[in-house]
Amino acid sequence: MKLHPLKFTPVFKYRLWGGEKLKSVLNKEYSESNIGESWEISDVENDETVVTTGFFRGKTLKNLTEAYKGEFLGKRVYKQFGNEFPLLIKFIDAKTPLSIQVHPGDALARARHNSFGKNEMWYVMESDENAEIIVGFDKNLDREDYNTYVVDGSILEVMHHEKVVKGDTFYIPTGRVHAIGSGVLLAEIQQTSDITYRIFDYNRVDAKTGELRDLHNDLAIDVIDFECHDAYKTNYETKTNASNKLVHSPYFTSNFIVVEGVLQKDYAPLDSFVIYICVDGSLELNHNNESYSLKKGETIL
Repeated sequence: MKLHPLKFTPVFKYRLWGGEKLKSVLNKEYSESNIGESWEISDVENDETVVTTGFFRGKTLKNLTEAYKGEFLGKRVYKQFGNEFPLLIKFIDAKTPLSIQVHPGDALARARHNSFGKNEMWYVMESDENAEIIVGFDKNLDREDYNTYVVDGSILEVMHHEKVVKGDTFYIPTGRVHAIGSGVLLAEIQQTSDITYRIFDYNRVDAKTGELRDLHNDLAIDVIDFECHDAYKTNYETKTNASNKLVHSPYFTSNFIVVEGVLQKDYAPLDSFVIYICVDGSLELNHNNESYSLKKGETIL
C-alpha cells in the first residue's frame, strides 16, 4: 500500500484560558468546556494523533514512522530524527491571556526532560478588537533587572505588546519570553515538545484544581533571551498561487499560499513530509486520482 495524504483525529486540551472558538469558528467536535488547544498532528507521548480514515485508519504517527521510516518522513529527516516525528501542529483559542512563559532549546530540554526544545511560530486566524500578542522585551535587561520585575509582579511592564489582526505571524525562538493575549485564535507550528516554563500567571486559580498553577522561574532563568529586538512580527508576501516565504528556520519551513482556481504542486523532489494547514476558506486536494477535502480548521499530512 502506497502512502497517501493523511488526516488525523485531533487531541483536545483543557486550558483555564480556553474558550469556544475551536468549536464555533473551526467546527471542532467536543463536549468539554474551556478547550484551549486542538492538537492536529502530534507525536507527543500519550497524546499521539490517530489517522481518521483510509487504509491507515487507527494508526498513530509513531506507527507510520516506524513502519515506513524515510519513505514517510523523508530520508534526510529520518536520518536526523529517527522515529521521533519532529513537529506538533495546533490550533489555539485564547479566551483569556496565556501565562507569560518561555521554552528551552534542544540541548537543555534533552538534558532536563529528554525532549526536543520548543521553537514555534504563530499565524493569527482571528482576533478580537484590540487583541494582542505579548512577545519579547521593549528594553534590554540583565538577570538582576529581570528578577526584580518578576518578584514584584511587574514583568508585563517591560514586555513588548503588539496589537494583532488576521494574518499576523510571529516566530518564537526558544528563550523568547511570550504569551498569547485574550481574544486570539491562531495556528501554531512547533517542535514536538510540551515543555513550558511559566514565569507569571496573573495569580489565577484553576477552577479544575482550585489552586494556583506552578511557576518555573528557577528553570526559566537559564533560558531567557534578555535582549530587546528591533521587530518581532514576521513580514511576508501574499502572491496568489505561489509559495510565499513565511518562517524558514532550522526546525521547520513554512510558506503561505493563497489558492485561486487550480494550483499544481510537485513534491516528488522534496526529501521531506509536507503538512497543509487550512487557515481560511476551503479547497480540494487531488493526489493519485484520489480527492481530499480541506476546510478552515483542518490539517492534512
